[in-house]
Formats: sequence, structure tokens, C-alpha cells
Amino acid sequence: MPLTLESSASLSPQVALRPEPFGALAYHYGNRRLVFLKHPDVVSVVKSLGNHPTVGATLDACGIAAERRASFLLALDSLTKSEIIRVD
Repeated sequence: MPLTLESSASLSPQVALRPEPFGALAYHYGNRRLVFLKHPDVVSVVKSLGNHPTVGATLDACGIAAERRASFLLALDSLTKSEIIRVD
């Protein structure tokens, strides 16, 4: 099931984020995957997911413009497949 604006999601507790000039590295200790988060806005959204009831509310809180939401949903959906974020 693809992630939607109404989905509830959070950063997996098994993931560590390491800040980098381009964004961050996300390492999953369970499946040992290393994922590059290539934009600071993506890092902000991923860090904030657990603080808001839905993905849409998180994007609002992070100031993500409406025209960018489709690309963020694709990126976040990919991160769920990598188990970096989890759908609650």
C-alpha cells in the first residue's frame, strides 16, 4: 500500500541519522541498509514524522509547498520500503 498524505508514519527506532552537508545518512541497524537522504528538507520531514498525526500534517509543519508534495510522497514511500520509516 503506497504512503498517502493521510498515512501516519515515523522514523524507525532502528535507524540512526547522521547529518551531512547534502542532507543525512540513514543507517538501519536491523537490515544494515545505508540510505542517502539527499536534501535537508527530506531530513526535516523524516525527523518530524513522529511528531504529527499524518504525513500531510508533517509536510505542512515543515513548510513543504503543495507542488513538491508528490515528490516527497514518492521519496517517503521509498523510505518505507527500505524500512527507514514505518507506517504506524
